[in-house]
This record gives sequence, C-alpha cells and structure tokens, in this order.
Amino acid sequence: MSVRIEKDGAVWTVIHDRPEARNAMDPDSADALTQAFLEFDADDTASVAVFWGAGGAFCSGWDLKYVSTLMVDYPLGELDIPPAGPRINGGEIPRGPLGPSRLELDKPVIGAIEGPAVAGGMELGLWCDFRVMAEDA
Repeated sequence: MSVRIEKDGAVWTVIHDRPEARNAMDPDSADALTQAFLEFDADDTASVAVFWGAGGAFCSGWDLKYVSTLMVDYPLGELDIPPAGPRINGGEIPRGPLGPSRLELDKPVIGAIEGPAVAGGMELGLWCDFRVMAEDA
C-alpha cells in the first residue's frame, strides 16, 4: 500500500510511501491519500494530521513513468472540474490529480516536508494548513 496511517490518540500521521518513485503520485496513491484524509476528517476522535513522505522525499510530483504508459491524448481529463451547472455524484468535484489538494477539511493538516516537494508535490505542501520544513529541504 502506498499510503500508511499511524494513529497516536488524536494525532494521525498520514504517510505517502512510494520511496522507489520518490513519492511520485500515481492514481492509486492519489485515491488512497484522498481516502485517508476523508477518513481523518470524519473521525470525531482525530484532531490533527501530520502528512509526510517516506524515504527522503515529500513528493516528486506526478509519476511520469506511469503517465508514459498511458495511450490516451488527455490522461487526466476525468479529473477536470466540470463547468458551472448541475454536478454529478451529489455535487462533488473529482479529486485533484495529486489526491487531496481539492479537499476542504474541518481539521488542520501539518505538512512535514523533508526532501523534494516539486511540481505537484509543492501543490500538496501548499494544501497543508501548516508546513514544517527540514533545513535542507
């Protein structure tokens, strides 16, 4: 599994764990990360989440090796926000290409950023309510 959750009382640690890809995001990881943060937000016993990337990288963006295997002209088209008007799926917009970056949670998320946070990884870092960075990040 590319996402792990560790719970210590009211504190959840959400870990993106694809160190072999420097935590680059693929659709399975984006879905798992989105689900993890939705579960965190819905849990009445959880107060704060700490989000970090395992293996020395926060997130190196979209997984370009994965994208190179796709045989379509517009690989992320299903994630576009639909134009104004009636919305499908109960009015929900699709998840962001990098996972939870379109979520609006009711609880704070702390980004523990160490190592690269580039391209979409920077988007995830900016999505966090607070960011704590290693000196060499």
